[in-house]
Amino acid sequence: QVQLRQSGGGFVEAGGSLTLSCTVSEGAFMRSTIGWFRQVSGNEREFVGGINWSDGSTRYADSVKGRFIISRDNGANTMTVYLQMNSLNAEDTAIYFCGARRPGYASIVTTISEYRYWGQGTQVSVSP
Repeated sequence: QVQLRQSGGGFVEAGGSLTLSCTVSEGAFMRSTIGWFRQVSGNEREFVGGINWSDGSTRYADSVKGRFIISRDNGANTMTVYLQMNSLNAEDTAIYFCGARRPGYASIVTTISEYRYWGQGTQVSVSP
């Protein structure tokens, strides 16, 4: 079973920054495109951004473009994807999840069902 292990998150004042990480340690899934999503209670999970496993390109939702940055670090046996969140505001408050597409599927898509494996989620809270 593939595991995506998330870390980071917490509480920050508006205008501040936080960085989340998502680590994959299953060999085949180091070739997975990773997406970041967020969910507010009672709402559907929404796409935040993602990184293409093949060429490292990124894609962002309009709501976070210019404020959030996704990057990755490929180790010998693990891949860690980072979500750096800057200029945070109260509307960014949510539980954030990383998801992995099946290995070899490179495109960054916004469809939740295309991400087969998920991290445990981490809370980000931004005070107004």
